[in-house]
Amino acid sequence: MKKIKYEIKERRDKVVLPEFLGFGKIFTDHAFEMDYNKELGWHNPVIKPLANLSFHPGTMFMHYGQAIFEGMKAFKNSKDDVFIFRPDKHFQRFNNSAKRLCMPSVDIDFIISALKELVAIDKDWIPQNMGEALYIRPFMLGTDPLLGVKPSEHYKLVIILSPVGAYYPEGFKPVKILATDEYVRAVRKGIGECKTPANYAASLLASEEARKKGFTQVLWLDGVEQKYIEEVGTMNIFIRINDEVITPELNGSILPGVTRASVIRILKDWGVKVTERKISMDEVIQAHKKGSLQDVFGSGTAAVISSVGWLTYKDNEMTINNGEPGSIAVKLFEELTSIQYGLIEDRYNWLLEASKTDVEV
Repeated sequence: MKKIKYEIKERRDKVVLPEFLGFGKIFTDHAFEMDYNKELGWHNPVIKPLANLSFHPGTMFMHYGQAIFEGMKAFKNSKDDVFIFRPDKHFQRFNNSAKRLCMPSVDIDFIISALKELVAIDKDWIPQNMGEALYIRPFMLGTDPLLGVKPSEHYKLVIILSPVGAYYPEGFKPVKILATDEYVRAVRKGIGECKTPANYAASLLASEEARKKGFTQVLWLDGVEQKYIEEVGTMNIFIRINDEVITPELNGSILPGVTRASVIRILKDWGVKVTERKISMDEVIQAHKKGSLQDVFGSGTAAVISSVGWLTYKDNEMTINNGEPGSIAVKLFEELTSIQYGLIEDRYNWLLEASKTDVEV
């Protein structure tokens, strides 16, 4: 791999962020890019001023969907040190997505070093309030200008950065979720376990219909029997019944969340019984009727932990924990965010420092 080239924009005197950041609406000054072809492999790595990309109208990813992406976050602690949360796991998942979509893998050590440089160069954009972070979006596109269904031979990888606030406007308040069997997002042996735009496009109609009914997100059921819980549109799901935390097993149609894995590790360290298995909507409904449904929450990079206060499926309207955040959800949110913001020891070595760069900016 060749050395990174730097085309650095003149530093602003001061980065001024709005009081309410929203999510994914603001972008930093720089981006990382590199290209791939079979002859040269990955080449031309560069950190440069953020700019529009230019593609031929026949570029393959726009017609056949050969694209993948990731989402991770960087945080700044009280000492102005910058840390990225579990980038190695995110790029491992990035490579797994690439393999499924016939795309080239990336050298994880190299791409992490490039990411560290990019984040350090634009670290002034990182907000420091609790609940805020620098969102990191790597993505890869098949770039052959060809109207033929086959894997592209050329690719572009880009990383962009966005200072963000809370993903849900509700903040850490319980959200309303609608479970539906009207639509299918993904099926086993398909691409549900990949972070690819097609999965999100498949979720849009049901999500819009749910929002019109006052729900925050959709809880998807399996695409075959339409009875087993899989995941929410932007997060993995956890169900607590009789002090056991159950989460759907990874079966090829569920995204293997990095936050999901972190939650499972923390819960097991706390001595909580965690089970990865199939769980049906009927089981959840019966647990609610019996009074043994204690907590429902989601996990994901964007929201970290999101408590579910209301879950509706057909004629079953379930209020969970009186519409208040569950104790396990609250404790997990505090634990994960305290690690991410450097408030407690990172005993798992999940944080990678990205505070310094040798590049003159």
